[in-house]
This record gives sequence, C-alpha cells and structure tokens, in this order.
Amino acid sequence: MNTNKIRISVLDQSPIRKGVTAEQAVRETVELAKYTDQLGYTRFWISEHHNTGALAGSTPEVLLAYLGSQTKTIRIGSGGIMMPNHSTLKVAENFRMLEALFPGRVDLGMGRAPGTDRLTASVLNPSNQFSEQEFVNQLYDLINYFHDRGEPGTTQARVRAIPQVSTVPDMWLLSSSGESGLFAAHFGMGLSFAHFINPIGGPQAIAAYRERFKPSEDQTEPAASVAIFVFCSEDEEKIRRHQALMDFRFNQFEQGKGIAPVGYDDIKHVIYTDYELERIRHNRKRVVTGAPIEMKQKLTKLAEDYQVDEIIAVTITEDFDDRLESYRLLAEAMRINA
Repeated sequence: MNTNKIRISVLDQSPIRKGVTAEQAVRETVELAKYTDQLGYTRFWISEHHNTGALAGSTPEVLLAYLGSQTKTIRIGSGGIMMPNHSTLKVAENFRMLEALFPGRVDLGMGRAPGTDRLTASVLNPSNQFSEQEFVNQLYDLINYFHDRGEPGTTQARVRAIPQVSTVPDMWLLSSSGESGLFAAHFGMGLSFAHFINPIGGPQAIAAYRERFKPSEDQTEPAASVAIFVFCSEDEEKIRRHQALMDFRFNQFEQGKGIAPVGYDDIKHVIYTDYELERIRHNRKRVVTGAPIEMKQKLTKLAEDYQVDEIIAVTITEDFDDRLESYRLLAEAMRINA
C-alpha cells in the first residue's frame, strides 16, 4: 500500500454538545460536510444511532440526501446503515435514490450491530434475530436488488428496487472484530475497521480480508480503511482537556451509564478507581491526539501498521470551532490537497 499518500476521510456522528440542541447538532454536521469538502477530504460518512441523548445521527439515508446537495466533490455515505434494523429492499431503494441524485459519489457502509440497545433494536425491527446467516442473506439480496436480478421463482425475480438506475453505490462493510471482514472478502466489498471501537486485532483483520478477497462485478480490488478518534490542535491545554473528556465518556459508556453531553468543567475533578484507570489506558489506544506534526507521524504509523492508504477521522469536541479547526489542521498536516 502507498502510505506515502494517505487519504483522509470523515465519520461524523452528529454529537450533541452540552447546551446544544439536536437541531444544532445536525446543522453542525452539515457545516462540517461543506467545510471538509472544501478542504479536500475524500469522503464524509455519517452514522446510525438510536435511543441516545448524545448523538443526533439516527437516519443516515435522510441526512445524506441533504448533504449531497450541499457539497460538490466529497463522497457521501453511511458509516453505517445497521442492516438488522432495516428491510433490505428499502435500503436498496434509499441508496438507488441517492445514486440517482448524486451518481458516482455515494458509499453504502453497512454494519451488523443495531447501533443501540437490544430493546430499541427489537422495536426498530421486531423480527430481528441478530443472526449471522440473516446478515449474509441481506448482503446477497442487496447485490441482486442493485443489479435487477433474482433466481427464477423467487420474490426477487418479481420485485425490483426503484428507481432503477445505472450506477451502484460503493459497498463497504464495517467491522470492529474482523468477522465482517470475511464477509467483505467473500462478496467483493470494501472493509473499514473501527479502531475507534476496538484497538486490538485490526491489522490482522485487514490482512485476512486482503488474503481472502474475491473480485466482484462492482469491485475488482480490495479496498480497506481504518477509522479512529482524532483531535488535532496547536494548543496543549485543549489537547489535555479533550483527552480527559474522552476518558470520561469511555468509562461512562462501558459502565452502562450512556453518553450524556458533558463539558470539561463537569468532569475535571473526577477520581477514577484503579480498574477505571486501567480501562482508560486501554481506551486511549482508540484515540490519536496531538499537534499537526505529531499527528502526521502518528497517523502515518497507523496507516503503515494497517497497510492502508485511507484513515477515517472521528472527532468529537466540546466546542464546535475546535472540531472545525482540528479537521483544518489535519488536512494541512497530511497535505490532502497536495
């Protein structure tokens, strides 16, 4: 892989900052998409989460239609659509409509997790079995819908995904364990490893994916990326406060307390147990922070470890201007317009 020229992309979760409404969080996602488009980022993905007060991104397929109209060259996509929550036909139709609107700019990133708790997942899709085979069947069906085909005598032979368009979105599977990498290899799809969720085993998962990759009619070569929490700043104090907030959020989430919007002043006096400190040390592997020069070194090393030429940056900050500035400094450090 050519890690001398690393592409940088964005995964945005529409975080709801303390004191900010969900409406404002969504507007910030739109502003960030336009800004990173101008900066030359490769793609802008948005996530699907449900029943949380900290993230406003619940319907990527809806928001993507607007983001596409507000941007010019950046690829837009889901990171991802949580397939167990959805009808496969409806996913195919949503993304065919996006292809009709923005042909050649759309990514369909898909995950196996529900993006929420089991109760909420059961409400989203009462027939959800969380079955590996069901997910595989969805992938088979999705490809057939995108290519207007089906085995004679089956439902797919009679049902078409509308609108019938000539282009197919780039399909990616998202993985934090490596198992979905085997499915991506089998179906000839891209693979994005969620290092920001699990910092262990990613390079091995990418290597296994490349080794087993089977070319498909939509993708002839393996394509892989790694997603990681990122914060770039020239202010050491901002970096320290950001890391402290991330430490707190990780601990809250792992203890089943959710991810409520908090500010640094809310958590600066928190004292952690020895076990919590151990978890903090582990979870800091999910985050890369630093000044621009330091960030370039760290991200180049990450790309080399994974043997990928694309990194997807996930940035959540207490102040929105710091989020914008982080992506600006990162673009300059990695020279993505060079």
